[in-house]
Amino acid sequence: MSFISKWAGLLGLLAVLVIGDQIRIHRPGHKYRLTVEVTTPDGIKSGSGILAVVPDRNYNRGGRTTMRGEAVFVDLGQGKNLVASLAHWQGARLDFDDINYVALRAYGAGRGNRVSFNDMHRQTGVVPVQADLVPVLLSFGDPNDPATARLVAADHAEAVLGEGHAIRGLSAEVVPNGFWPIDFGGMLGEPVTRGIDAKLPWLTARGDGAATALKAAGLPAGGEARAAFARK
Repeated sequence: MSFISKWAGLLGLLAVLVIGDQIRIHRPGHKYRLTVEVTTPDGIKSGSGILAVVPDRNYNRGGRTTMRGEAVFVDLGQGKNLVASLAHWQGARLDFDDINYVALRAYGAGRGNRVSFNDMHRQTGVVPVQADLVPVLLSFGDPNDPATARLVAADHAEAVLGEGHAIRGLSAEVVPNGFWPIDFGGMLGEPVTRGIDAKLPWLTARGDGAATALKAAGLPAGGEARAAFARK
């Protein structure tokens, strides 16, 4: 074997190791489908999205679990809508980390026992998302205008959505990770849901539409406002 061939082989092996390590670090710990169902005068309307939960596997300490995915948009018909955000209301502030643990806590509550984070990808079935696990719910009078956002109470949705509307329920279902990062659908695995910017176009427009939306709904809007609607 020549000197050049030897080093080419070593460099190739190093590249494989680096790529493999990056996949290990960034591969989701688990994915789950968050589904929202709403009772309307025209029947039950629903929407769902796949969210990926990524634990900190880096070599430095002080990291945190992160989320990939987007808010769930439900078209209710007649110009009405409901958005299940990626934020939770905690007293006087918005929490952007609780969404990472919605499925974990929902499976634990639904089955009456604690579920280990490392065992989440093995969970099966659909479990309800209730009480404090329900994220902040919003509705937009005009999805093109973030200033039309209104906060929707899970137990009194008709106050914003109109008579005959009610939150029927939210649920979580763990789905396979698939062959990440080539989980493009089908046998490769379900990818994280994308496309919220087509329904809420101000998310990619100039200005801070996310902060405007949260303020319009009477919520605090800090530097993380966009994280209430989309995570990379």
